[in-house]
Amino acid sequence: MRGLVLLAGAVASATMACAADGVVNIHDPSTIAISGGKYYVYGTGGGSLVSDDGWTWRTGVAPSRRGLAPDVIHIGDRYYMDVAANIGAQPKAAVNMIWSKTLDPESKDYKWEEGGVVASSDGVEDSNAIDPGVLLDSTDGRLWLVYGSYFGYIRLVELDPKTGKRLRANDVPKNLAINSEASILIQHDGWYYLLLTHGSCCRGADSGYNIRMGRSRKVTGPYLDRTGLDMLQGGGSLFIGSGGRFIGAGHFGLLDEGNGVQKFSMHWEADLEKGGASVLDIRPLLWRDGWPVAGENLKEGTYEIESVRTGTALEMAVEGMPVGGRRGRGPGGPGRGPGGLPPGGPPPGAGRGGPPPGAGRGGGMFAGTGVPIPAQDVAQVSVNWPTGTVDVRMANYLLQSQQKWTISPAPNAGGYPGAPYYRIRLAGTERTLAAVEGGELAVLPGFTGAPEQLWRIEQLPDSNWRIESKAGSMALSAVGASFATLSKFDAASDKQRWLLKTP
Repeated sequence: MRGLVLLAGAVASATMACAADGVVNIHDPSTIAISGGKYYVYGTGGGSLVSDDGWTWRTGVAPSRRGLAPDVIHIGDRYYMDVAANIGAQPKAAVNMIWSKTLDPESKDYKWEEGGVVASSDGVEDSNAIDPGVLLDSTDGRLWLVYGSYFGYIRLVELDPKTGKRLRANDVPKNLAINSEASILIQHDGWYYLLLTHGSCCRGADSGYNIRMGRSRKVTGPYLDRTGLDMLQGGGSLFIGSGGRFIGAGHFGLLDEGNGVQKFSMHWEADLEKGGASVLDIRPLLWRDGWPVAGENLKEGTYEIESVRTGTALEMAVEGMPVGGRRGRGPGGPGRGPGGLPPGGPPPGAGRGGPPPGAGRGGGMFAGTGVPIPAQDVAQVSVNWPTGTVDVRMANYLLQSQQKWTISPAPNAGGYPGAPYYRIRLAGTERTLAAVEGGELAVLPGFTGAPEQLWRIEQLPDSNWRIESKAGSMALSAVGASFATLSKFDAASDKQRWLLKTP
C-alpha cells in the first residue's frame, strides 16, 4: 500500500472535497457518458449536467423521457438510456429504454426515440423495477440490465446490444441481491462486481446511503462479499459511505479514461457546504486484493515527490544544505566541532558548557545535538540559489528545501474528470515546475498560468500517482536514480508512477 503514504497526513485529516466544480446539483446520477468530446450525466426527474472537461459542470437539457435514476451506455452509433417510472403505487414500475445518436442537443442527430419497456414489476411480485444499471460484457459482447429496490430483489435480465431491447422477454429474471437499490455491474480481471446502494435515501443530511459490493465469476452470480456472504442473504462489503461534510453515498458509475486510469461517479445525498444539496462527485477507482477501493482526490498541500521506480525524489538542481547545517571535524569525532558540538557552538537552548543534559556524552558523531532540529527556512538556504530558470533532477530525499513541493489548484485553469489542473512550486517560493522545450523539465522563477506550468495529477488503480503536463500530455518520468524527464505514459511501466509523501 505504498501509494497511500500521503493518506496518513494530508488526506486522512482533511475534510473530503467534492471533485467537481460549477453546477453539480443532481440526484441518482447515471454513468457519465462522453459524446462529441463533452461529458454528460442524467438524474432523477430529468436532471441533466454537461461539462466540456469533466471538471466544471453546467445544467444540461432534459431527455425526452423523465423518471427515476436513469443509466446511459454508448454502443455503436447509439446512446441507450434506461429510465424507470412508478406506475401508481410502488412497487409497480417499469424501465423504459430510449435512444439517440448523440447527446448533444445542438446536433442535427439529436433525437430521443422510444424503445419500449425492458423490465417491469406488477406490484405483487418481490421486485420493484426502478434504478436500472447497464453492463456491456467485454468478454462476449452481451448486454445486461440490473434493476430493483428495497421492495424486493435486485434482478438481472439480458438486452439486445443491437437494439437495446429485452431479449427473451419470457425468461424469468435472475435474482442477485436483496436489501438494496441503485445497482450496477462492472468487470475486472475475470470477475463481475455488483455495486449497489444500501441504507436510507432522500432525507438530506439524515440519509444513510452507502455503496456496498460483492463479486462473482459469472454475471448471473452468486455475488459474495469479502466474508463470503451471498448478497442474496444480505451480504455486501462497504465500498464508500459518508465522510467529512458529505452525507449519503449512492449510485456508482464507472468512468474508464484508458491508459490505466479509472474513476467512478456517484452522488452525495447532502453536501453540507452547499446547504445540504444532492451533488455529483468523481473519484479515483483503485484496486486492492481483487476488490475495488474508493480513492481520494489530491488535496492541496506540500509533498515530497518520490519515484516508485528509483526511490529518489524530484528536486530543483541546486547545492543542498543539510538540515541543521553542515558539520565540521574536530576533537569530538568526525563530523563534530570542538567538544562534540556542531561548529559555531551549542544549538539553541543548550548549556554553554557542553551537550544538553541527557544528550549522551561520549556518543561522538552519533550522539546528535540533544534537541530537535528545526525545518529549513527556505528564505535562508535559497540566498545562494541561482536566479532564472533552473534544471530539475532526482536525488536521495534529505528533507531539504529544494525537495519540497507545494501542489495547489491553478486558478481559472479548468480541469479534467475529478480534479482541476494544478500548479507545482517549491514550498515557500514562487518557483514553478514547468515543461520546457524538448520535453524536459525546469523550475521557472514564477507562475504565469501557461499550459507548460499546469499539471494533471491522477491516482492510478494501484494507488500511486501519475503527473502529466497539460502541454503535450506527457507524463513525469524517472529515467534513472538522478534524472527526470517527460515522456508518453506507459501503464505497464513504473517509471511514471509517483508517491506523494508529506514531509
